[in-house]
Amino acid sequence: MRYYLIAGEASGDLHGSNLIRAIHEQDAHAEVRCWGGDRMEAAGATVAKHYRDLAFMGFVEVIAHLGTIMRNIDFCKKDILAWKPDVLVLIDYPGFNMRIAEWAKKQGMRIVYYISPQVWAWKEKRVLKIKRDVDKMLVILPFEVDFYNKWDYKVTYVGHPLIEVVSNEKNNVPAKPISDKPIIAILPGSRAQEIKVKLPIMLKMVKYFPDYCFVVAQASAQPDSLYKEMLGNEPVLLVKDQTYNLLKQARAGLITSGTATLETALFGVPQVVCYKGNPISFWLATKLVSVKYISLVNLIMDKPVVTELIQNALTEANLKAALTRLLQDETYKKELKQDYKILWHKLGDKKASSLAAAEIISLVSE
Repeated sequence: MRYYLIAGEASGDLHGSNLIRAIHEQDAHAEVRCWGGDRMEAAGATVAKHYRDLAFMGFVEVIAHLGTIMRNIDFCKKDILAWKPDVLVLIDYPGFNMRIAEWAKKQGMRIVYYISPQVWAWKEKRVLKIKRDVDKMLVILPFEVDFYNKWDYKVTYVGHPLIEVVSNEKNNVPAKPISDKPIIAILPGSRAQEIKVKLPIMLKMVKYFPDYCFVVAQASAQPDSLYKEMLGNEPVLLVKDQTYNLLKQARAGLITSGTATLETALFGVPQVVCYKGNPISFWLATKLVSVKYISLVNLIMDKPVVTELIQNALTEANLKAALTRLLQDETYKKELKQDYKILWHKLGDKKASSLAAAEIISLVSE
């Protein structure tokens, strides 16, 4: 069968790659074409468009790149029609993928959504569009089942794919030493615009903690030049394609909000969650978003497990205070590690990628 997957970010590329491997394991004749990245390509898919050309975040940024986005949507529709897949699999990335879902439904295509848009955070009524356009929704957060039930829409919980990814990394992949000093990990995000805003603030911590080695995780889709310009002469290491190796060795982390916060927690690393964006985009978001927290860790646990420094709160002084607490407050660290264990338990031990692949293949085989 022919599978067309669309992922628009680094996290979608990761989860998409594991899904592709699972599809190939269960369907020996599978052909996969995708919008994604290097991981999905390595897993056996032909990449029609790389996610580095798609990752725009924030209302102002999206408006500024609207022409590019609309051209991408048009190209995507033509590519799908030309390739004639048996099923279209959408991975998160809602601003783009929900448009494609509406169009594809009119073409009579089978549509699966893997990793639900965060409709529970804002614009809940988008569920009505999902019910209309999506044949099967596969969710990865336990509370999403109850949310969709409220809208009389049956979804399938497959578990969180990071559980199997992190478990494999912890149990089967030896750490490669990065530094003789204790390490503080800096994960400034995968998009150029967020890296440029947050990394300079994160780097201001170096002078306050000379006994630690600060290590920046470079996003695979971003060039070396983007980081080197900001690092300058700072005594900081830059590693590429080693994020998990870094997290296995880190004493603490300065982490950009998103999937990375959950990855960091699953590796048991104390963290400060950092977010800062375009002021207008952030103001608009505060008017539309209805969640208490920005990090997945706090959202899943439904309490402030990790410190979130958001927008104007992300200052040099606040970040220094939060990082000092992570490194020196033993009681806080003990409580944090215990909450991380509860978080892991909440996400369960399902093999998400295999279950998702089976659900997709089952739908197409009906």
